[in-house]
Amino acid sequence: MGQNSVRREGTRQPSVPHARDHGWDDEPHGAAEATGAGGEQDPAGGPDAPAVPGGRAARRRGTAGAEGAGAEAGTAGGRAAARKQAKKAGKRKVLRWSAIGVAILVLGTAGAGYAYYEHLNGNIRSGGRAGGESGVKKAVPNALGDTPLNILLIGSDDRSSDANVALGGGKDLRDDKPRADVQMLLHVSADRQNASLISIPRDTVVPIPECKSEDGKETFPATVDQPINSTLPRGGPGCTLTTWEKLTGVYIDHWLMVDFAGVVAMADEVGGVPVCVTTGVHDKSTTQVKGGSGLKLKEGTTEVKGEQALQWLRTRHAFGSDQNRAKAQHMYLNGMLKKLQQQNAWTDTGRLMGLAETGTKALQVSDGLDTVAKLFDLSMQLKNVKVDRLSTITIPTDPYPQNPKAWLQPRATDAEKIWDLLRNDVAMDKNGDKAPAKPKTKPADAKPKPTAAAPSSLAVTVVNGTEGNDLPAVEGRAGNIKDVLTGKGFSRTDTSKEAKPSKGTVVAYPKAAGDQGRADAESVAKALGLPTSTVRADGTIGNITLVVGADWREGTAYKVPKRSADDVPDGANDKAKCMEVYSVYRWDGVS
Repeated sequence: MGQNSVRREGTRQPSVPHARDHGWDDEPHGAAEATGAGGEQDPAGGPDAPAVPGGRAARRRGTAGAEGAGAEAGTAGGRAAARKQAKKAGKRKVLRWSAIGVAILVLGTAGAGYAYYEHLNGNIRSGGRAGGESGVKKAVPNALGDTPLNILLIGSDDRSSDANVALGGGKDLRDDKPRADVQMLLHVSADRQNASLISIPRDTVVPIPECKSEDGKETFPATVDQPINSTLPRGGPGCTLTTWEKLTGVYIDHWLMVDFAGVVAMADEVGGVPVCVTTGVHDKSTTQVKGGSGLKLKEGTTEVKGEQALQWLRTRHAFGSDQNRAKAQHMYLNGMLKKLQQQNAWTDTGRLMGLAETGTKALQVSDGLDTVAKLFDLSMQLKNVKVDRLSTITIPTDPYPQNPKAWLQPRATDAEKIWDLLRNDVAMDKNGDKAPAKPKTKPADAKPKPTAAAPSSLAVTVVNGTEGNDLPAVEGRAGNIKDVLTGKGFSRTDTSKEAKPSKGTVVAYPKAAGDQGRADAESVAKALGLPTSTVRADGTIGNITLVVGADWREGTAYKVPKRSADDVPDGANDKAKCMEVYSVYRWDGVS
């Protein structure tokens, strides 16, 4: 694959990260605490914190016990003092047992623990996050200071190893570059309370941007007439990520890739993943359709593992289509998340070590996940998402006109609705708490927010970005908004002669301007009725730059659209209890 094995150097044991430095806590489903939205935690690390003799947790428990005994024997004032002390301690940053700490706990000595940590790091294969330029910026923090997490999951059909050939067949394909036959975007909300898993079928034709090969020696030109699974041989997983960013307008933080052997290893590690079929199924070769995954299951729920898990993920004919294969893959991942939560995989030391060993060997990752600690931090972002808050979506498609029997194309209007929900971090399920999130408590030492400069002193450039969503740019749009800003006192507003298509309207300010720059940009947004979520820092500009996007093609005041799970197109939400089986492939469970 061209990826490097990453080994960390040094003799010092890395420090243990704190929970709130990484956006997670020790309590399942405690997303409010994890994001700092409120609540307190046990200063010793919560009820699940391991008991380490002589450790910080033990010392705190001993101190608390002594204070409790004194309080019982003393006055009400003593009890109040003890409560005050406990509350003060609860506000301290929580000590989180990272993968390093767990290794030390299991192996008994710091030296052995660090050696094992380096061993796990040595398993990891990583590559560049992006393979080209998409122009998409990372989402701005919400009112609580948190951002969504987007991870691209890629399943490759790599056959370069004996193990993959044995599992996937095609020994004559050893020298071919692997393709990205499975592609899903996992979006975890900023508050970590819901998630969406979005699939694009492998044979869907989308615009693919210019990408560089993984070694940087070859450049692949942009194309508009190839299916999305061809992105992997064009520039590796980074090219697949860049294609998704360009298509969706959503910044993607990381990619994770697994091959045939990796799927089998992970399924075995969790002890099997529950899946369900409405009737018995045998995905075999027929006189009309050759091939088939070989999947053979009886009616009802089965926990698949080993080669059977791979067969489930590869089955298409028995489920009727690529779209239904994506539905089956979603069922599998949903079942895996549920299984991990049932196993307490985030707090059970033995499970965690097994998953670390298997996962670091099975997965290839982007550079931002190239250590065990980073992978562990990522996993902790997922443990708070309840299964009923995980939406599974397949992008609606139509036959591709130039090759209707083999290829597909996104149904543009429906696809854009889904991308819009993702960009705006809107939950796609209807199981959430309708109560608004609690605001963060302002720290006592917080710096006061700067006051925006006078409108007449701010240089603002307006750019026409209204081209998009299959519509041409609105001529003169930048000039119209310039006139609005000038009328509101922003007399130093000018327009750019260069158009810059953008799916959404953005008010950017120079990154070097810091908090003052943000305050100034927010004053521009407020003047136009734009939400503060449109304001973001940009290191490439010299003054405030307003890009009027395809979401604001008319009017002088921006109207914030109302978005909800009801905007998910009919048929896109594909969560199912059991998979229907195409009649030709039904099995009676006996023959």
